[in-house]
Amino acid sequence: MDQVLGQVLRNAVWERLDMLSDLANRADAQSLVSVARSELPRLTEGWRAMLQAHEPDERGDCPTCSTRWHKCKAPCSVWQVAHEHLVAGGLAPQQTAAAQDHRRQSRRLVPGQARGAHPTPAETTGRHALVNPRRPAIGGVHA
Repeated sequence: MDQVLGQVLRNAVWERLDMLSDLANRADAQSLVSVARSELPRLTEGWRAMLQAHEPDERGDCPTCSTRWHKCKAPCSVWQVAHEHLVAGGLAPQQTAAAQDHRRQSRRLVPGQARGAHPTPAETTGRHALVNPRRPAIGGVHA
């Protein structure tokens, strides 16, 4: 039941992000201003809350990404992705429409469906979804 609820939650978030991306690409100027005023504060607060959870502790470890047996040194992948998209975003390559459509379709799958019998680490651990377990994180290190 938790996997199904988690998938519903993830799908809702992905669909909201897709809708905002579509608005940014297609809306007229007046609609963009309206969306920016309502959504930018929510998005920045969401980033702040997520980054706060990944602030390094006194030993320099990310308390959210670290486990009892494996410590994750700061900056963790969440901070690296935040920097890539919020600070260095102009340098990052843009995704093609085909890649975005493929990503949208793959998100709507129930865990284990069309991915093989084994769920991804994010599906079994409940870890954040910013790191794709099928490709290396920034710097080539798996999360």
